[in-house]
Amino acid sequence: MELYLIRHPRPAVAPGVCYGQTDLGLAESADVVAERLRPLLPADYALFASPLARARLLAEALGTPRLDPRLKEIHFGDWEGRSYDDIGQAALDAWVAEPLDFAPPGGESPRRMAGRALDFLAELRAEAPTAAVVVAHGGPLRALAGELLGLPPERWLTLDFACGEVTRLDLHDWGTVLRWFNR
Repeated sequence: MELYLIRHPRPAVAPGVCYGQTDLGLAESADVVAERLRPLLPADYALFASPLARARLLAEALGTPRLDPRLKEIHFGDWEGRSYDDIGQAALDAWVAEPLDFAPPGGESPRRMAGRALDFLAELRAEAPTAAVVVAHGGPLRALAGELLGLPPERWLTLDFACGEVTRLDLHDWGTVLRWFNR
């Protein structure tokens, strides 16, 4: 299977704001980003997307996506929509100390977010389309690619998916090949 992972276009949000599952609009046109990405995609593919507007709008510009809530960004709970300055250094330090298992009040941990993204991946692999395009967010995309590339979860943050760009992985029975990253 050819797997194309696309991070949503730049969201319309002020710098320094924690936004996870907050449903934001876009700072750039989904149609413009779709036209830029279309030549990098195969002619025929199964299309999946997070239901959050910043991913859904791009997916809809590419075709008719199947929306899957497991592809949503991490839920930051009480931190959603707040500036990192308002959240406070002590809380952020607690997150840094346990980057995979810390959950903000009312939110979820990166490990839990990864679990739901990997559940999606298991179903996708069972369905086995020839090509699949997934439009989602940095967190779930890191989990998908990190798992497929055999990276330990502690290294998934090193996969920096750029907004409005596509990464291609080819999945085989014997392993995964990273064809290109952030085009």
